Amino acid sequence: MKSYDITFVGHMCYDEVTYYNKEGYTAPGSAVLCGAAVAARVGKKVALVTRLAKKDEKILDALKEVGVDCYVTYTDETSWMYVGHPSDNVEDRDMILKHTAGPFEISDFPEIETKAVHLAGISDTEFTLEFMQGLKDKGFNLSVDLQSFVRQAHPETKEVSYGDDDRKKEIVALMSKVKLDVTEANILTGTPDLVEASKIIAEWGCPEVLLTKTEGVQANVDGKMLWEQFSNKSVIGRTGRGDTTFAAYLSQRLDKEPEYALKYAASLVSLKMEKVGPYSGNHQDALDRMKADGRI
Repeated sequence: MKSYDITFVGHMCYDEVTYYNKEGYTAPGSAVLCGAAVAARVGKKVALVTRLAKKDEKILDALKEVGVDCYVTYTDETSWMYVGHPSDNVEDRDMILKHTAGPFEISDFPEIETKAVHLAGISDTEFTLEFMQGLKDKGFNLSVDLQSFVRQAHPETKEVSYGDDDRKKEIVALMSKVKLDVTEANILTGTPDLVEASKIIAEWGCPEVLLTKTEGVQANVDGKMLWEQFSNKSVIGRTGRGDTTFAAYLSQRLDKEPEYALKYAASLVSLKMEKVGPYSGNHQDALDRMKADGRI
């Protein structure tokens, strides 16, 4: 039986992006793409569990090239997210989940050993309570990106909007760690204050809550509040910030204290945000940035 440090679960997808006043693009995307790439590049043994159409297998090549083992359930369609920017404001966007590879089933998960399983979805079409409970019953240490439930695709129009989820307390209680941003925190808890939001989420049964916002990243670990400022000089590589932050944090939390893991994550993602695309550095690059940032 193969063994891994971290197993990422979620849809690979295509992102179709259009802009108001410049040419758009279509390219492979998803939370698991950014996250798995980070963990593998900093030296962890990583697996990906995903669902996609066989004709689109090539979008896994970038992960395979950095050593990620990919376990695939073939479906009729690969997830496809349209993101349209109707104005010059890049925060103003319309999202449509044109296709989805469908919800995961426990049979999609391979017979492997893994220290951690991270659920990183792009919408609420991926993870059911039954699937998550099934993984928990198998004894896996689970974490989740709560984006997976706040981003909700309309069953008919396919338009994606942000909303609360009445299963949130049950979901959080299954996890050892959760990740979200300030917008998602506000939707789920009713407050944009990160400290208060993390306290509320922790009360639902999760001991470790990671929240990101523009300035930096906060962790609430068993009631202890930690904060690290980002040090990026530009935001050209802003896309994937949260996924990168959590993957870097999780890679270090396997054997290090939360304080160190948060410093490491803040420096690594700052490096990533200065360059377009998934993190392309290695572990030593992250350490060098930590030193430059005065964190070690």
